[in-house]
Amino acid sequence: MNKLHVKVGDTVILLTGDDKDLGKKGKVLEVSPKEGKVIVEGLNMVKKHVKPRKAGDPSGIIDTESAILACKVQVVCPKCNKPTRIGHKIYADGKKDRMCKKCGETF
Repeated sequence: MNKLHVKVGDTVILLTGDDKDLGKKGKVLEVSPKEGKVIVEGLNMVKKHVKPRKAGDPSGIIDTESAILACKVQVVCPKCNKPTRIGHKIYADGKKDRMCKKCGETF
């Protein structure tokens, strides 16, 4: 199982891609460590043809988010609001937290 630098709920920015999504921010909805991919809210939208499975389900052509490689997104620090790499701070009791490499704030 591979480890990823992003977790569900993180705010990330897209580093690569076409002009319509490049530099956009979004919240991570799903993480797939085995594939090395993430699904980000509002990014990499695709059209999907859906049949209704039961009464009340949406049908037709719907917009949905598609997976993006995790290496193409970078975490945005909640304090300094800048894209940053993730560092780890280890406390004396052995507890480990993620931290911003730019401002040093833990999150």
